[in-house]
Amino acid sequence: MDRKSARKLKKSMKKACTWKAKMYRIPKYTPEFDQFDMVFGGSLKADNRWVLLASLIPWKEVEEKYSKLFHANNGRPAIPVRVALGALIIKEKKNLSDEELVEDIRESPYLQFFLGYEGYKYEIPFDPSMMVHFRKRLSADILKEVNTLIIEKSKKEYETHDDDDKSKGSGEGEAKKPENKGTLIVDATCAPEDMRFPHDVTLLDEARRKTEAIIDVLHETMPEGWEKPRTYRKKARKEFLTFIRNRKPRVNTIRKALKTQIQYVERNVRLINEYKDKVSLSVLSKKQRKDLWVIGELVRQQRELYRTDSWSIEGRILSISKPWVRPIARGKARGMFEFGAKLSISLVDGMAEIHRLSWEPYNECKDLKGQIERYKQRYGRYPEAVCADKIYRTRENLQYCQEYGIRLSGPKLGRPFKETEKNKKRIREQKKIEQEDESTRIAVEGKFGEAKRRYTLDCIGTKLKETSETSIMMVFLVMNIMVVARRKAKAFFVSLINALNELVMNLFPWIEGQQNAA
Repeated sequence: MDRKSARKLKKSMKKACTWKAKMYRIPKYTPEFDQFDMVFGGSLKADNRWVLLASLIPWKEVEEKYSKLFHANNGRPAIPVRVALGALIIKEKKNLSDEELVEDIRESPYLQFFLGYEGYKYEIPFDPSMMVHFRKRLSADILKEVNTLIIEKSKKEYETHDDDDKSKGSGEGEAKKPENKGTLIVDATCAPEDMRFPHDVTLLDEARRKTEAIIDVLHETMPEGWEKPRTYRKKARKEFLTFIRNRKPRVNTIRKALKTQIQYVERNVRLINEYKDKVSLSVLSKKQRKDLWVIGELVRQQRELYRTDSWSIEGRILSISKPWVRPIARGKARGMFEFGAKLSISLVDGMAEIHRLSWEPYNECKDLKGQIERYKQRYGRYPEAVCADKIYRTRENLQYCQEYGIRLSGPKLGRPFKETEKNKKRIREQKKIEQEDESTRIAVEGKFGEAKRRYTLDCIGTKLKETSETSIMMVFLVMNIMVVARRKAKAFFVSLINALNELVMNLFPWIEGQQNAA
């Protein structure tokens, strides 16, 4: 084999080791409503919600972005993006499990039309485990782009800005600066993960049990006659159960339980390191090797927290299975902390967009400039007002908004003015504006309530970091699709009422005369 052939073979083998090795073919068939084959006769209803929703999603644009993730002519053909994205939308819309979703698709011709099928087939469209691959391939970045496409399409159809606000040339040929218009609402929230409350002693007990299982696996590969070291697992479990049954333990009791569990885990980690010198860790499963790395960092953090008698440390691990989750301070009534990803949201004309998604805690006031610049990039002008919490009213943000003529909601910094006869009217007008801005800002709280009560933002049940991000993005994508659908329905009924009103006026012209006289 020459050098050129060997290089080609090595390149093809490298490609075959990745999930991108699959080939993607853009479907030539575009499902038509009238040509959908119902097999047993009959036809679909045009006013069905899934038929209407299928017309609102830019399938072709998504197809172009999705096809770039695959090779043109290498490997087995992948499932079309309309099936992948459509299945994720149906799951989020109906709040189903992966298994129930597959059964619903098999039973409903409307869902099959939504997924782009040529006709109805009473068969399982794909294995439920494929939903995990759909969530991996349709990453948060791709769904963010799809959400942007839907927002842009809605902006063109339902433009709220007048043409007069566009930049016009003056008599001297100089372009006028566009005036600020519109309202931008910003806020932040947390998307809690579906996980156990992170109690330190319980977390250490789980780490101890996992390290004991790893020691058992490593000891099985040792030669005969090798004495198994003592791990005191029965004694450690008994001490943990004694502590956990105490409903109101004192501070000294908690510290004693932490110390003993830390010592048990550290002992097990030392034993594993001794085994590592004699046995390769390749005998462990992939999950066990990952857990071992997480447990090593966990016990280091817990030892440092115990030594300094503190509750805070950078990059604190709260779950062995989800080590990327961090505590997010929110200060809500039901708890000071939430455990999940933190989101910065911008809301314009009912359409929500995620500006920033991070698993590490951050101050959302730093995102305000980027959100305003994003608004200008999309609408061609700065907003007239930005409705936000008090946390956004920093001196830097106030100076930035003042520079571009933007009103940032909320009271001014520093001591309030003393009300006198001279400034009485102005202070009352300012309070009225603040109340109106606060009433406008409440819309984003309603959007969070919809995402957490109607959809799944309140409990993200996926197991991986990337699939959790996909699930979060999918919630806001589905909400925006439903906003567009409601606008379509409202526009239809408004046009219908106007047509009926015009018909009545043509049939009975004397009614219009009586209305004018009145």
